Amino acid sequence: MRSILLADCDVYYVQLARIADPEGAGREPLLIVGGSAESRGVVCSATYEARKYGVRSGMPIPRAVRLCPKAMCVPVPRELCTEKSDEIVNVLKRFAPEVESASPDEAYLDLTTTMQTIYRGRTLEDIAHTIRNAVLRETSIQISMGGATNKLVAKMAVEHAKPRDGAGGNGVYVVASGDEARYLSRLALADFPGVGPKFQEDLARIGWSKVEDVIGVSLDELRRRFGDRSGEWLYETIRGIDSSPVHQREEPKSMGREETFASDIMEDAELEREMLQLVDRVTSDLRESGYGAKTITVRIKDSDFTLRSAARTLDDVVTTYHAVAPLAKELLRQLRRKRRVAARLVGVSASHLSRIGGEEQFALFDGEFADGVETSKHRELAAALDNVRERYGRDVIKFGKSG
Repeated sequence: MRSILLADCDVYYVQLARIADPEGAGREPLLIVGGSAESRGVVCSATYEARKYGVRSGMPIPRAVRLCPKAMCVPVPRELCTEKSDEIVNVLKRFAPEVESASPDEAYLDLTTTMQTIYRGRTLEDIAHTIRNAVLRETSIQISMGGATNKLVAKMAVEHAKPRDGAGGNGVYVVASGDEARYLSRLALADFPGVGPKFQEDLARIGWSKVEDVIGVSLDELRRRFGDRSGEWLYETIRGIDSSPVHQREEPKSMGREETFASDIMEDAELEREMLQLVDRVTSDLRESGYGAKTITVRIKDSDFTLRSAARTLDDVVTTYHAVAPLAKELLRQLRRKRRVAARLVGVSASHLSRIGGEEQFALFDGEFADGVETSKHRELAAALDNVRERYGRDVIKFGKSG
């Protein structure tokens, strides 16, 4: 039996904004974090008081302001994002041999071995309270902790730990071994990570919205309706079955994508279109993983298997298609000017990575509109793009014909 905890920073970006501006944002109960009231960005986080007005993460800020006109709107304090995330993980590592940073505001801890040694005689709930107090004392960030025998159930449990108004949580909620199915049986299917809007619509058409609606359905029936992979996933998820390990993730040195063509490409415009689709993929990977890149590299493999590349290193990190695409196009043109033969492969990579806190943590600042310079408009467009794709699927918006 494993002992797993999930540490989740409560309204993380709100806490960061208040630390950055204690006399302003720190005193405002109605607070929206993501950009100024006049910006076209999206809400990264909002206080529980603002959420009572209907404000939600991912919502366009102008709409949030209409719902809660008295709210103070502030940008995310970019510098604090990485700093505080690192501080929190360093505290967690003192309590568990395995700590996995799942996102800038979440981390899993595996205490299975230590429960039988240094924590012998203590409950997982007691240890969670100790860790929570240590994080608050040393980082000034309040966290909630969910505990269970696996990562999935710990993820669900942490929502009941959060001390939001009306929830009754005290900061820690542990689901006991053997109690996973009963605990999950009271939840809505939409509560589970991975059950997005489209899957919810598919389930609703059948008349399924709660775990209790599906729990009696056979595995064969779920496979028939949703396919083998999705059917098996749903069957195991609603039963709290999850064997995924907690492990320390190595920091990536680069992220890249490449495409080998079915037949060699000679036309510059066609090659550029293929490359820009890769730029879209790489920048999406960066945002999803919470990294920015300073160096962009374009490489091509000619029809005679000659591999060539061109790169440029920037002063500041970039994460968006609209900032990288013009730069990548110029690098490709450099390569084609030097040797213009048919290409069998094109690739794009981003390196010199630094953690910036994920897609919700982009600082909103104005910059010169130039190749490799990322502006507030770029980040606002990227945030809106990510939200649309999360809801309707990646293919609903495609790049490649223009940059």
